[in-house]
Amino acid sequence: MRRLYPFTNDNRSHLDCQERQSRWAATIALMHTNGATSNRFRFREFVARFSLLMASADNNEPLILSEGGKLLHGLITRDDWLPEEFAIPSHESYRKYLLYCDPYERFSVVSFVWGPAQHSPIHDHTVWGLAGVMRGAELCYDYASPVLGEPMRIRGEQRIAPKQIDKFSPTIGDVHVVANALCSSPSVSIHVSGTNIGTIRRNVYEGSCGTARPFVSGYDNFLTPNFWKCRGAPPDMAPP
Repeated sequence: MRRLYPFTNDNRSHLDCQERQSRWAATIALMHTNGATSNRFRFREFVARFSLLMASADNNEPLILSEGGKLLHGLITRDDWLPEEFAIPSHESYRKYLLYCDPYERFSVVSFVWGPAQHSPIHDHTVWGLAGVMRGAELCYDYASPVLGEPMRIRGEQRIAPKQIDKFSPTIGDVHVVANALCSSPSVSIHVSGTNIGTIRRNVYEGSCGTARPFVSGYDNFLTPNFWKCRGAPPDMAPP
């Protein structure tokens, strides 16, 4: 018999001050020593095009999900732009690295990095979102709207392979669990959300009874990448 809720919501421990300082030092060191080729013009072009979409879409969610999904697909099909310091997994939990936030907070772009077999709790978003797998693979368990006092019910499952896009919103379905489909290596996905997603109040849910618990996800990086300091000529940017 298939379980109605395949994962439980673990309480993640908070890092103490010394551990935070160690992470800060490690981040700074990586940013100074990283020698990987990074085609950062590609991400700049993505941000520019997505900004134009947001300016012209006038909050038309189906249009944003459709056209924004095409733009995100064009970004994740070329894995040559993400700085490696924003693709580092952790044995403690999956990581959320803010890559860009629109000045008006109309959208944000986040790199999600999943260690082997790591997964999220059951959660919602309260806004539209796009998630594209760039490395590895993910499993997504979509849930029906919670009913207090009743077990959470899965309404669909899917495996998201590289270059594939998942779409979600309160209109089309907003509650899910995401997991790394790989048991021996990390996976990386790029998420675009219709707000500064790490700063808003959302909910995680208890699978056994649908009880909601508010949370603010935050981000795991202290600094955002500088995609605007580049050398050399930009590459040809073919339309997605």
